[in-house]
Amino acid sequence: MESIRQNTRHLLPDWRNQGVIWRILISVNLLALGAALVGTRTPTGWLVTFMENAAWVEPLLLANLIFLALARDALWRCPPRLGQGIVLLVVAVSAIFLQDSWRFLGLTQDGLTWRVVLLAVACAALLLYYFELRAQALLPYLAEARLAALNARIRPHFLFNALNTVIALIRSNPRGAENALESLSDLFRALLKNTRELTSLSAEIALGRQYLELEKLRLGERLHVHWEIEVLPQDTQVPPLMLQPLLENAVYHGIEPSAQAGEIQVRMDMKNDRLRLEVINTLEDANEHAEPPEVRPGNRMALENIRQRLALYYDMEATLEYGVKNGLYRVCVECPCRTHGFSV
Repeated sequence: MESIRQNTRHLLPDWRNQGVIWRILISVNLLALGAALVGTRTPTGWLVTFMENAAWVEPLLLANLIFLALARDALWRCPPRLGQGIVLLVVAVSAIFLQDSWRFLGLTQDGLTWRVVLLAVACAALLLYYFELRAQALLPYLAEARLAALNARIRPHFLFNALNTVIALIRSNPRGAENALESLSDLFRALLKNTRELTSLSAEIALGRQYLELEKLRLGERLHVHWEIEVLPQDTQVPPLMLQPLLENAVYHGIEPSAQAGEIQVRMDMKNDRLRLEVINTLEDANEHAEPPEVRPGNRMALENIRQRLALYYDMEATLEYGVKNGLYRVCVECPCRTHGFSV
């Protein structure tokens, strides 16, 4: 099963990750720009030099990225240093091939091959060193410690309110009290799960329903919930406790402070292999230009919590947006739709 270790499982990066690709593209082009600025004698000649550098760098860079993305799993199965050596060898061979192609077409001079190869290998080595340092900074136990701290966030007031609700139901509705205790047990069992592993979307939805059922026992007719879930693959994998904190946020900041009945809408769909999750709740005295509601402390912390966990699992491939519009507070999460994990 896929886990948080996808970001730190190897000294080599995940060549298919958008964050890795963007870091490489930006870094190499910045190096090309720096070389143009240093090697230009006139103030206005740097742009022409940079374009000449880019014309050579971009084909080599894109070809190597495509190859490394295709060979990612095979490289991860190699010992780390051997994998890094293979990457450097691929860069050197592709640089020689490209240089010979330019020379055959009469677009470059003879005798520059060794310089080109040296520059390409040096650039690749710097990037590999950067990703190695980054992997060491995100060692699994550090990432897991962060996730454990981020996941342990169910507010104490919810526990107290849930227990008080159960106590009130014991005499009037013993069966309801028993169901409430079972739901509360399932909720805290989810908190104690291994936070490294992705979980199924169906399990997240079931957990969210249990949480809302507990809150509905307390809030009664003040809480209305509307679910809009498209048909999604049953084995879709998502980070644990991605939905429940959003629902808790909606109840705590949107429904509970208001004396009037409120509604929470949960929408899920998939488009272009990306899972889209929206949680929308009514607000009291909301306006379109408001910041995230500050009726109670902790809203920004909760959203930042979710943003950090998404970054740990997906790097730059996940997004979190929120805002107020037409009296409704909306949080939207988008992440890659993964139906299975892989292991190395």
